[in-house]
Amino acid sequence: MELHKLRRVYIEFASFVFHDGILDNQYTQLQQLQDESEPKFVLQVGTLFLEDSEKLLNELRSILDQQDVDFEKLDAFVRKLTGSSASIGAKRVKDACMAFHDCCKKGSKEGCLKCLQQLTAEYRLVKRKLETLFKMETQILAAGGSVPLLSQ
Repeated sequence: MELHKLRRVYIEFASFVFHDGILDNQYTQLQQLQDESEPKFVLQVGTLFLEDSEKLLNELRSILDQQDVDFEKLDAFVRKLTGSSASIGAKRVKDACMAFHDCCKKGSKEGCLKCLQQLTAEYRLVKRKLETLFKMETQILAAGGSVPLLSQ
């Protein structure tokens, strides 16, 4: 695919992701930190986010599998995931974390289980979208282009 078309498809896809509230302007701010000396900065940050999020979701599942849930410990992991999702602009993941935090404060295991289910669904969605964006970014860079800066 020619570079011009790759860039246009990238912008169209990213616009959809922003319009659906999956990512927010924090993602575009990360892009602004990317330059010729660090052309894969967003890809690297995003990959770390995905790896860390998988680990945190596993921790949340593990804590909720316990007979007696340690809501303080659970909330600490939710806060970590809230921070990392906010830092990359994963808006819907961050929003799901905020609801999860409220359930932790209430000490509701049932509520926390529902929040984990919602959080997992939102994470899987943002993961698919980020992986698609990263794949397109890699193709654009391989074709000798630069990744277009996105705006909302």
